[in-house]
Amino acid sequence: MKGMNEMIRQAQIMQRKMSEAQESLKAKTVEASSGGGMVKVTVSGAQEVVEVLIEDSVMEAGDVEMLQDLVMTAVNEGVKKSKEMMEEQMKGITGGLNIPGMF
Repeated sequence: MKGMNEMIRQAQIMQRKMSEAQESLKAKTVEASSGGGMVKVTVSGAQEVVEVLIEDSVMEAGDVEMLQDLVMTAVNEGVKKSKEMMEEQMKGITGGLNIPGMF
């Protein structure tokens, strides 16, 4: 029974650390760009797009399809970087274990 109690205690500690890590990730951001920096996005550790910057020259070109592609590419890259940042932080807590449904 003592071993079971220790496992439960360790699981509670891990859960607390994971909650703290998730909160700290909300404050962290990553940046991604496309079109040689013509479109830049900032994504939080919670995978939320918090900023989109588009150079004036892209707007002046009037090519809507190009702008859509640039935004989509930058956002996808930003979300990918954000997920990598989250996974890296969670590895430190889980000891490298890949726990399904966590990230």
